[in-house]
Amino acid sequence: MNGEKQELRIKRVFSRKRPRDVLRTHLTPVNKRGGGSQQCPSNRRLSSIMADVKAVEYCSDSEDLFGGYDSILEDSSLLAKLDDVEQNERQSDLQSAAHTDAVDQQDFTSLRPSNEGNQTCEDLLTDSILDDLRNEPLEDLPASQLQFQEQVNENVKRSRLQEGNKTSTPDRTERERNIEDKTKRQSKVRRSMTDHLKRTMLCNAAAPSNVSRTVVLKEAVVSEEISVAMQAMETVSAETTDLGPFFGLPTKVKDLMYKLRGIKSLYNWQETCLNLGCVQQRKNLIYSLPTSGGKTLVAEILILRELLCRKKDCLFILPYISLVQEKVRGLAGFGLELDFMVEEYAGSKGKFPPVKRRSKSSLYIATIEKAHSLVNSLIETNRMENLGLVVVDELHMLGDGSRGAFIEMTLAKVLYMSKTTQIIGMSATLGNIRDLQTFLRAENYTNDFRPVQLKEYVKLKDTIYEVDPKEEECFKFSRALNFKYSSGMQRIDPDHIIALVTEVIPTHSCLVFCPTKKNCENVVGMICKYLKEEFLQHRKTEKTVLLRELRDSGNGSVCPVLRKTVPYGLAYHHSGLTTEERKLIEEAYSSGVLCLLTCTSTLAAGINLPARRVILRSPYVATDFLKRSQYKQMVGRAGRAGIDSVGESILILQDKDRDMAKTLVCAPMESCYSNLMHDDGKGILSLLLSLIGLNITTSLDHMREFLCGTLLYVQQKQLCVERSLWEVVQQGVDLLKEKNLITVTSDEHGQTLQVTKLGKATYKGSVDLTYSDILYKDLSKGLEGLLLNSYLHLVYLVTPYDMILQCKPDWMVYFRQFTLLSAAEQKMSAALGVPESFVARKAAGQTVKKDSNMVVVSRMYLALVLFSLLKETNLWSVADRFQLSRGFVQALLSSSSAFCSCVLHFTEELEEFWPFKALLTELMRRLSYCVKAELIPLMEVAGVMESRAKQLYNAGYKTLNHLANADPAVLSDSIEKLYRKQANLIVASAKMLLNEKAAALQEEVDELLTVPLDLPQQLT
Repeated sequence: MNGEKQELRIKRVFSRKRPRDVLRTHLTPVNKRGGGSQQCPSNRRLSSIMADVKAVEYCSDSEDLFGGYDSILEDSSLLAKLDDVEQNERQSDLQSAAHTDAVDQQDFTSLRPSNEGNQTCEDLLTDSILDDLRNEPLEDLPASQLQFQEQVNENVKRSRLQEGNKTSTPDRTERERNIEDKTKRQSKVRRSMTDHLKRTMLCNAAAPSNVSRTVVLKEAVVSEEISVAMQAMETVSAETTDLGPFFGLPTKVKDLMYKLRGIKSLYNWQETCLNLGCVQQRKNLIYSLPTSGGKTLVAEILILRELLCRKKDCLFILPYISLVQEKVRGLAGFGLELDFMVEEYAGSKGKFPPVKRRSKSSLYIATIEKAHSLVNSLIETNRMENLGLVVVDELHMLGDGSRGAFIEMTLAKVLYMSKTTQIIGMSATLGNIRDLQTFLRAENYTNDFRPVQLKEYVKLKDTIYEVDPKEEECFKFSRALNFKYSSGMQRIDPDHIIALVTEVIPTHSCLVFCPTKKNCENVVGMICKYLKEEFLQHRKTEKTVLLRELRDSGNGSVCPVLRKTVPYGLAYHHSGLTTEERKLIEEAYSSGVLCLLTCTSTLAAGINLPARRVILRSPYVATDFLKRSQYKQMVGRAGRAGIDSVGESILILQDKDRDMAKTLVCAPMESCYSNLMHDDGKGILSLLLSLIGLNITTSLDHMREFLCGTLLYVQQKQLCVERSLWEVVQQGVDLLKEKNLITVTSDEHGQTLQVTKLGKATYKGSVDLTYSDILYKDLSKGLEGLLLNSYLHLVYLVTPYDMILQCKPDWMVYFRQFTLLSAAEQKMSAALGVPESFVARKAAGQTVKKDSNMVVVSRMYLALVLFSLLKETNLWSVADRFQLSRGFVQALLSSSSAFCSCVLHFTEELEEFWPFKALLTELMRRLSYCVKAELIPLMEVAGVMESRAKQLYNAGYKTLNHLANADPAVLSDSIEKLYRKQANLIVASAKMLLNEKAAALQEEVDELLTVPLDLPQQLT
C-alpha cells in the first residue's frame, strides 16, 4: 500500500470481564484515547496487545453498542476509510503485474501479508486481519474456553483442507481468460472488508435477539459446567470426591436450591453420602436415616445429576398420590430453569409408553403401581437404556402387602433388563438390611442424624418416664404430673391430654395421633371445651379466612366439628376429609394458623408436618398394636428443623400395655420380607404373567434365572417352607394356563410359554388377576346392550371391584335413587341383575325369594353414587344423600378414575372391545376431576383444587395458557390468600404442563416428518 499511516483501532469485547487496572491499550477510539497515531509493529502478537486492553463493561440490550464508534478512524467514517484503503490497494495491484499469478493462487478468504519491514497497518485491512484475529492464541482465556477455541480452529483447518482437496489448480486457458477479463479478476483480488462488515451487520440485525446478553452468557457458563461434570463422571475413580462446582452440577443448581427451597448448605451426612465412592461410580445404594433427616434432598441432587450430566431419564417412586403431586409442584421450577420435563404418573395420569423425547430428558414421578406399569412399557418398547436412575422412597414398604410386591417386581425387572440403570433406595432403619442389599446388589449407608434432638417419653398414670434403652426397665423417671383437674374434667380426660397439649400450644405446634378416625374428632372436640378464650384471639383473622375457604371447598358446607374447632386453632386430619379439606388444613398448620392436629397414622406416612410435641393417644392403630416402624414414623415428626431446639414425643400407656410398650420403644427394628407370596401368591402370579407377556422369559428355565434376582429368592428359606420356590413357580404357570392367560406348547427343546390376548390385556391394564375374567365377562355382556344415552352403564363397568365390600347399601336410599332413574336406565339395571322389584322388597324389609348376586347389587349402589356425582359435581350433597362420609366418596371417585384407566388399557388390547376406547377416554377425564367442564384445564395443574380453580377462573385465568403466562405477583394479588410462594409453584407447574403438551405434539410432528431408515432404495 502507499505510505499513508492510517491506524485501525479495535475494541474487542470478551465473554468474561477483565480487571480494569490490567487491560489497557492504545487500541481505543481516537476521541477517547488522546495522543498521536502509532504504527503497528509487525512482529507484535495479538495476545500481548490485548493484555493492555481496557475492560469493557457489559451492555444491556437497550444500550447503543455502537455509540462513539462510527468514526474510530480519526475524522472519517469506518466504511468510507475502508473504501479508500481498498481503492488504493486495487490501484497498487493494477500497477504491479508481477502479483497477478500470486493473487490468483490465493484463497478468496485469505491474503497473506508481505514480509517487507515497512509494511503498515493498512496491510491488515483485508481478510488477513480476520485470519490473524482467528489464529492468534488468546492466552488470557479460561482453560475450558481455550480448549473450545482449539477445537474450532481444528475444524476450520479440516474444512479448508477438504476444500483444497476438492478444488483443482486452474489450467492455463482458464488463467488467461481471467487475465483478459481484468474487471472480473480485480473483483476477486480480495474480498471487500466493507462487504464483510455489511454482511455481518445485516445477519446480526436479522437474527432474533429477545434474550439478554447476560442471560446468554450465564447459559454458556451453565453448559460449560455441565460439560465439565459429564467429562468428570466418565473418568471418575473411587478416590474422587469433587466432580464440579456443586456435586458435579453447575453453580446454577446451587443457586436454585436457595431460590426455590431456601437451602444454603447441606448437612455433613448429605455431603458424605453424595461423595461416597459407590455413588461416584454409579453403583446401587440404600441409605437409611431417621424421619426428617433430609434423605430426599440427596436423591434429588442425584436425579438432577443424571438428567443434566448424563442426559438420561429418571424415575422417582413415591408411595402416595398426594406426595407425587407435591413433588411434581416442587420440582417443576427446576425443570423449567434447567430444561428437563417433569411428568406425573398417579391416579389416572400418565402416558404409556411415555413420550419419546429427542432433545430433553424426563423425570417421571410415579406412585408404586404406576411405576410398575411405566417400567413394563419401557421394556416393551426397548427403551430401558434411556432410564438412567430409579429412586425409591420408603423402600421398607417392600414388606407392605401388595404394594410391596409391586415395588419388588419393578426393581427386579430393572435389575434384569438394564445393567446401566442405577437404583437408589431411601429406607427406614431395618433389621435385615443385608437382604435388601443382596437383592439390589447395593451398598448401604446408615446414619442416625436428626436436625433436631428427639426425646421420647411414655406416660403411665400421673408420671412421665423418659425412654432409655440402657435402663433395665427401658423407662427412667422424668417428672410427676400435677395438673389441677376437676372431677368432671378428670372423668372426661383421664389421660390428661388437655394438660399435655396446653403446655405447648398455641405458641408451639402439637400433633395428637389417635387410633381411629372417630377418636380424632372426639379428642379435638374435647380439647376445645376446656381451652381459654384467649385461644380465640390468636391469629383470629387468618382462622376466619380458613373457615371461609373450607366452606367454599364444600360448596357452602363445612364440617360441624371443624366449624367449632378451627376458631381455637385446632382441627382433625384423616381420610374422612376431602382432598381439598386436607390440603387447606395442612397449609394452615404449616403456616401456624392451626397449632394442633388430631390425626391417624396415615399423616405420619404422608406429607411432612412436624411439631414441637407429638402425643400418641394409644399404642394401637384401630385394634392392632403398633409396629415399631409405625411408632418411629410417628415420633419422628417431633422437632421442626430451624424452629425448635428439641422435639418431644409422649406415648400414653395403660398398665396392661406396659410390657408390650417396652418391646415397642426399645426393641431393634423389624425386618422386611418379600410380599410376592402375599394373598395366596397374587404377586408371583402377576410377575410370571408379565414376564411371559413382555418376552423376558419364554420357558421355565428362563423363569428360574429371572427369579434368582428377586428378594423372594434371597429369603426363600424363611418364606418357602411348605413348598420350594420352583414348585411355587410351576403351580403358578399351571394356574395361569387354567385361567386362559397363557399357553404352554411342548417340542423337542422343551416347553414354550406364550401370553394369550386376555393375558396381555390383563398385565397391560394392571388388572388384578382375581378380577380379569370377571371384567372380561362384564364388558362382553355390556356390549350386548350398551346404554349410550346415559353414563350409568359405563360408570358401572368402571366401578372398582375392591371397593364393593367397603360399603353396605342403605336400602331406603337405594330405592329412592333407583326410582329417579329413567326407564332405559332401570331396564339396563334389571339386565345386569338388579331389578326394581328386588330393591323395593329390600327397602320394605321383605324377604326375597330369588336371591340376586349381591356383588352386582352392591356394585350398582356404588355406581349410583358416582353417577350422582357426575351429574351435580357436589361431593358434600352426594355424601349426605347416600349417608356416606365425604372422605369415602372422595376415595371412591379417585379409585374409579384409576380403575377406568386400567379398563381402558385392558380394552385397547382386545379387538372386540373397540367401542370402549373413545367412550372410556372421556369418562376417565370426567371422573378424574368431577367438576364443570370449564374448570378441567385448570385442575390439570398439579396442586390446583376445585375451589382454587373457581377463583382462578373468576379472576380471568380460564385456560392452561393463561396460567402458564401469568405473573406470580399479579396472580397472588388477584386471588385471596394465595401466597407468593404458592403462586410461583402454580405458575411453574402450569408452564411445565404446557411445555409437556407442546413437546408431545412436536415429537409427533417430528416423527411424521422423519424419513424412514428402512425406506426402499432404487436398485442399481
